[in-house]
Order: sequence, then structure tokens, then C-alpha cells
Amino acid sequence: MSSGRKLALILAAAVCVAVILIPRLTRQRKWEKLNAQVKTLYGQGEYAEAVPKALEALRVAEATFGSGHVNVATSLNNLAALYKAQGKYAEAEPLYKRSLAIREKALGPEHPDVAISLDNLAELYRAQGKYAEAEPLYKRALAITEKALGPEHPAVATSLNNLAGLYYAQSNYGEAEPLFKRSLAIKEKALGPEHPDVAISLNNLGGLYLSQGKYAEAEPLCKRGLAIWEKALGPEHPNVAQGLENYAALLRKTHREAEAEKMEARAKAIRAKKAVQ
Repeated sequence: MSSGRKLALILAAAVCVAVILIPRLTRQRKWEKLNAQVKTLYGQGEYAEAVPKALEALRVAEATFGSGHVNVATSLNNLAALYKAQGKYAEAEPLYKRSLAIREKALGPEHPDVAISLDNLAELYRAQGKYAEAEPLYKRALAITEKALGPEHPAVATSLNNLAGLYYAQSNYGEAEPLFKRSLAIKEKALGPEHPDVAISLNNLGGLYLSQGKYAEAEPLCKRGLAIWEKALGPEHPNVAQGLENYAALLRKTHREAEAEKMEARAKAIRAKKAVQ
């Protein structure tokens, strides 16, 4: 074969590779853009608006990367989180399970992303009162995360917080308190005292004390958590509504009904506005 013929074949092969890669790169960028939009909307509490974009991101991921790719697991996880946030647990569960299966197969059973999927599925079970199903998932997620990332990583704080929440839901306050406290300490050190995730731990620990009638310990935690959410997320975020409701419950326990009613009314308005959107 002449050198000219060989060159022509090489060029033809290069063109074929380019034709294959360019559409894939275009689809990948589309998936990344959709993913970013879903994340932004989720962070704003715009769950219903985010669902169509999450569905499209999943479709693009499957077409671009294949059904067993970790990016598909990410899209499944994101869509499941949106359904869970809206109380659509039946829709969320198979998505979380499929995401977990993909990650275990693609990344191995000890990967931090597997721990994320375990935590998410456990959270779904806890929200439905399926505590026996949730606990081993939480514990496995915590063990994986501590081993992979170290005991002071924010992801460890999340796992600790989730396991503590399970014990709290079962009124096992003695088991829950040290986990909530350790979670809060890790988040404050790793993320800074004004991070929204710090507010989650503050509200959870405050709620634990409220449930035990320790109102003096609970109030500064609830108050600080609410202030962080308002500053970081804006005054109409669903987390702010939750913080207002938590603080209102404390105010009612301490016979400050007028203050409680104002907070409850504001929380109701936030939730009503989000429900209409």
C-alpha cells in the first residue's frame, strides 16, 4: 500500500473518531449543565421545578455513558432526592437502590460514593419509620466514610448526624446526643460556623434537648440555626420554614404563644408559596 493510501486511511479514521467524540462531548456538557441546574434548584428548595431537568439529565446520562456508569448513578440519586423532598417515597426508593447498585459494582463496596448512597437510602427508610432497615445502612455508611476520608471529614459529620437522627426518632436520646455533638463539632471546624450544614446540626441538637424538656439548652441552638439559614439561604427557603417551626415549638413549650404564632404564620406562608410554585 502506498504511503499516500495509508495517510488517507489514517485521516479517515481520525475523522471517524472526531465524528464519534464530538456528539458525546456535546451530550456530556449537556448533562453537566442539567446537573448544575438541578443542584441549584434543589438548593433553592424548588423541587417540583427541578424534577423535569433531573429526568432529562438521567435520560442524557444513560444515552451518553451507558446504564451502568457512575454518572447515571449520580442522576438517579439526584432525582430520588427531589422525590424524597416532596414526600414521594415510593418513587424515590427504586432510584436510590439502583444508584447504590451501580456504585457498588463500578467503584467497589468501600468507596465514599457508596456510603452516600447507603446514607440516602437509609434516610428514606427513616422518613417512613422503617428503622430496622435504616440502621445497618447508616452504620455501614459511617464505617466506610471514616475509613476512606478520616474522622474529621464533613461527610463523616453527615453520617453521624443521620445515625443520630435515627436514634432520636426512636427516643433513644442517650445514643443520639454524642453523635449530634460530634457532628456539629466536625462541621463547625471543617465548614465554618455560618455554613448551612452547621444549622442542620444545631437544629437537630436543639430538637433533641426540646424533646427532653431542656429548654434553656435548646433555645440558643434553635435561634442560631434559624439565623444561619436565613442569612445563607434567604428568608423563603424551606429550611427557614423548618427552623421557624422548630423555634415556635420551643416558644410554645415556654409559654410564649404570641411569638410562636408569628413564627408559625411565617413558616406557613413560606410553605404555601413553595407549594404553589
